[in-house]
Amino acid sequence: MDLVSAGLDSKAEGDVLDTHLVAPHGVPRKVFDLLRGPAEGAGFEIVRIRFGLQDGQTLQIMAERADGTMSVEDCEELSRILSAVLDVEDPIPGEYNLEVSSAGIDRPLTRMKDFDRWQGFDAKIELSEAVGGRKRFRGLLQGVEDGEILVESEVEGFSEPQVLGLPFQKVSEAKLVMSDDLIRESLKRQGPATETPDASSDGE
Repeated sequence: MDLVSAGLDSKAEGDVLDTHLVAPHGVPRKVFDLLRGPAEGAGFEIVRIRFGLQDGQTLQIMAERADGTMSVEDCEELSRILSAVLDVEDPIPGEYNLEVSSAGIDRPLTRMKDFDRWQGFDAKIELSEAVGGRKRFRGLLQGVEDGEILVESEVEGFSEPQVLGLPFQKVSEAKLVMSDDLIRESLKRQGPATETPDASSDGE
């Protein structure tokens, strides 16, 4: 049951790379536009870029392989590649620290395919504008459909959880919720020989 419908201009999920969650406007978007090509050329996808969140001088780049894996060695390789580009292009004035990491287990969800890939797992989603009178949702991901994220969530007035359609364009933040099932699945997907550099995506 689709209880909530946004009625936005519908775009096919793969038509446009929407970067509003990957890299907000400003320094992160500028850096993303600069580094996306070199990263993808080396077999990596940028998951999220943030600048100045910790000490005002850290450029944080989360990345992964196309299959979702990211080993310590991968982080080191990508860091060398991106550092070389940043040194030449110098997109950020002044001194700063570059931090390249995996997305972690309780990872941020920044692309449509992330919501599809992690169907069946618990997530927290916050919207920039209220939908159905709410901005914050928590529930089991049910994939994507017609530009909306489907999430099974408790709704006031209903005795059973409902499947809500939340517009991707209005998502301001989304992340997986840590659980034993998520840990087991994440380790399984990483493979027996792969280490994950960070268990948590943002230190929470």
